[in-house]
Amino acid sequence: MPSSGAFTILVHKHESGTRLDTLLTSRIDDFSRSHAAHLILKGSIRVDGTVKKPGYRVKPGDEISVFIPPPKPVDFNPEPIKIDILYEDKHLIVVNKKPGIVVHPAPGHYSGTLVNALLYHCPDLEGIGAELRPGIVHRLDQDTSGAIVIAKGNRSHRNLASQFKSRKVKKNYLALVYGDMESESGVISFAIGRHPVDRKKMSIQSRKGRTAETRWQARERFSGFTLLDLILKTGRTHQIRVHCAAIHHPIVGDSVYCGRKVRKKLAQEMDMSGSIDSVAVSRQMLHAWRLEFTHPITQECLSIEAPIPKDMADLIDVLRKTKNVK
Repeated sequence: MPSSGAFTILVHKHESGTRLDTLLTSRIDDFSRSHAAHLILKGSIRVDGTVKKPGYRVKPGDEISVFIPPPKPVDFNPEPIKIDILYEDKHLIVVNKKPGIVVHPAPGHYSGTLVNALLYHCPDLEGIGAELRPGIVHRLDQDTSGAIVIAKGNRSHRNLASQFKSRKVKKNYLALVYGDMESESGVISFAIGRHPVDRKKMSIQSRKGRTAETRWQARERFSGFTLLDLILKTGRTHQIRVHCAAIHHPIVGDSVYCGRKVRKKLAQEMDMSGSIDSVAVSRQMLHAWRLEFTHPITQECLSIEAPIPKDMADLIDVLRKTKNVK
């Protein structure tokens, strides 16, 4: 079946009882279940002329009328922003995202984003995935650096999205946190949801928290700080930042989950006399250093590493020198 335009699908006997959105994904090329659900709810997909729910169980002989609008042209401009390419072929590209750059356009950030840069480098990304997020499969926070994979085609996009959803992608992060971790490794498993008061933040105190798991291992210790290697088993918003703060080892430079009052308290507890603020840190020291996933077309296992950015490497070097002097 085509992936756009108007056409009709007749339900066969062996498909009886299948969810409507699931049936559509099996019959239409490069068509995700979420996209099907969206069009069903809009009324663009009907059964015998009637609007149904995505979970409607089809019956033999049902006539499904489908209208899939062509992808809308992206209404923001490609920009010649330099990107650090870690891997690229005709199906996907992996970029080492610089800290400070927003991944995709959003209110207040319609230019200067990674998507703007990618549209300049890969013009064919238009129409892949959501309108404002062409090719984007996952995201990193604005001030988090590191490896991010972008699909160049709908088939790759659908496959990679499925890998992330089924937790088949291995994501390794490095985080510099306050304090001396009490053990060499551990697991943080607090559920995460919207903060009950500040809706821009996430919290482990949410009434509707979703399961979240972060595994960590101490990679290097300094005076009052620990460099952690973390593996995300789930992918909740701000997960590492919230989990580290929850165990009282917030990430250095995280102004959202470790404000001035928290830093002052930590300095007193560690008897550091304010030395936490002695080095200028403009963002959270969190870096996605490795991505491991299956190539969506060739099925090759790819493990791609992103070098630590200069600001984080410089801070670690300062802490090493301080430790050696003591």
